[in-house]
Amino acid sequence: MTEKRVLSGIQPSGNLTIGNYLGALKNWDRVQDEFKCYFCVVDMHAITVPQDAATLRAATRRNAALYIACGIDPAKSSVFVQSHVPAHAELGWILTCFTSIGQLNRMTQFKDKSAKSEEIGAVGAGLFVYPSLMAADILLYQAHAVPVGDDQRQHVELTRDIAGRFNHLYGDTFIVPEVMIPPSGARVMGLDDPLKKMSKSETAPHHAVALLDPPDKVKKTLMRAVTDSGSDITFSDDPVRAGVNNLLTIYEGFTGESRAAIEAAFAGHGYGDLKKAVVEAVNEGLRPIQERYAQLTGEAGYLDSVLARGAAQAAQVASQTLTIVKEKVGFLPPVC
Repeated sequence: MTEKRVLSGIQPSGNLTIGNYLGALKNWDRVQDEFKCYFCVVDMHAITVPQDAATLRAATRRNAALYIACGIDPAKSSVFVQSHVPAHAELGWILTCFTSIGQLNRMTQFKDKSAKSEEIGAVGAGLFVYPSLMAADILLYQAHAVPVGDDQRQHVELTRDIAGRFNHLYGDTFIVPEVMIPPSGARVMGLDDPLKKMSKSETAPHHAVALLDPPDKVKKTLMRAVTDSGSDITFSDDPVRAGVNNLLTIYEGFTGESRAAIEAAFAGHGYGDLKKAVVEAVNEGLRPIQERYAQLTGEAGYLDSVLARGAAQAAQVASQTLTIVKEKVGFLPPVC
């Protein structure tokens, strides 16, 4: 293999937020000229918790359009829906059989999500084993790197473990991928609780800024962001100052300015000035994304053609990997 490959995806559950943008999508845009990229809307992962069918379909299309609006170029990268490439499910099952219960028990996201799911009913088995499906997503494309937010680092490490175990048992089969964390904005926190990651599935009204929020809503949400009783506007790892640090991280991500320059600019200013500056930076950053999204969704048939082409490109690569894996584990090849 001569080309370097990248795979990543986001679940179509809830509205994509500025956390998704700064932690993932902006980084995806940057790597397109260095890697052959496969970016999927991971709808199979979404159903690990209950979903309304019509809402899921609409969110899947919205995510795909936002990928492109945020800079993903379908001429450079393959944009597709996970369930449109059946090899994901097939390899997911095979890799589940090579993943221990102990490893899955250690996944922090399972603990967090299962705690929430218990409020609405029994936890489905899919929520427990979905890390092995995520491993399949990555390994199908022999990805060299996985650009994700910091919260997904544990899942990529599990993928590396699974790939290493399979390679040890059956010989070199999978490329062992590296995690690719963006230099800033890797973990944007909730505006109502800066000690918890910003989540697109959180329903609290002032928790997050969505990529399609109008300017007035962006302003209302950011101006209500939790800070503290201090006055020093500097980057800090102190949990007490998590709110201010989160606002500075968002400002850094949207402006691209250095931390030293940001701290110098806000020296002697209050939190109100900081919030106003963040509102301006975020709205200016979201404006071209929202304009491009409106253009894309207003063009009949465009998104469907992109997804069909992306799925065909993805399936061609995925089927090659799956054929090799099936042979190595001892599956009987189909009779033509």
